Amino acid sequence: MRKQLFKCTFLFIFSLFSFVVRAQDYKYEIGGMTGGSFYMGDANKTSLYKNTGPSIGAIFRYNHDFRWSLKSNLILGHVSGSTERTGDALPFNSKVSFSRNFYEFGGQVEFNFFNYSDKYAYLDTKRWTPYVLLGVGMTLGSGEEKYFSMNIPVGIGLKYKLKERINIGFEFSFRKLFDDGFDVTSKTGFSLSNPLGTNNSDIKNKDWYSLTLISITWDFGARCNPCLNE
Repeated sequence: MRKQLFKCTFLFIFSLFSFVVRAQDYKYEIGGMTGGSFYMGDANKTSLYKNTGPSIGAIFRYNHDFRWSLKSNLILGHVSGSTERTGDALPFNSKVSFSRNFYEFGGQVEFNFFNYSDKYAYLDTKRWTPYVLLGVGMTLGSGEEKYFSMNIPVGIGLKYKLKERINIGFEFSFRKLFDDGFDVTSKTGFSLSNPLGTNNSDIKNKDWYSLTLISITWDFGARCNPCLNE
């Protein structure tokens, strides 16, 4: 009897502790973000932040626990590029440029390096944390030559809980695209998709774009019913 009582007490304490570790004050975040976007491809092979354009977006995040989050985003951005001053010798001394808006819908998994919360200090929580992200998304591009591709986002960020329910963040990420047409906006003229006439591969001659964003989000969806294990 005493052994069973001890076992039940242990299981109860373990379950309670597991719930507290899992729980945060709020399960969800919603908000907006703004920043810049730039392109890397045939017209910009190595330069970060070259021809940076504006980007804005909306963000929704589900916080599973202190460390793991699922995030979805909707982003409108602008990118541009030019083969001028790239150092490449193009056929017929051609100079080609492009400019387009893009629209992205995607989702990412985020991992926080610290237990992120402004409560539960005895669980070694912190008001700030760096994080990494990985996910999948879709990119649509405007222009005479429309564009569509899946993308793989990879990035790093920093979150800070400014006050209860309010979070601010900074995030830098790359979006890997799966073809070489992001910089092709016209159906006529010399093509930026392969201006040097090289052979395409899964690694080379594929386009990327990058986002640097500042966000602000508001928490909602209180975790208030331990009986339902929320």
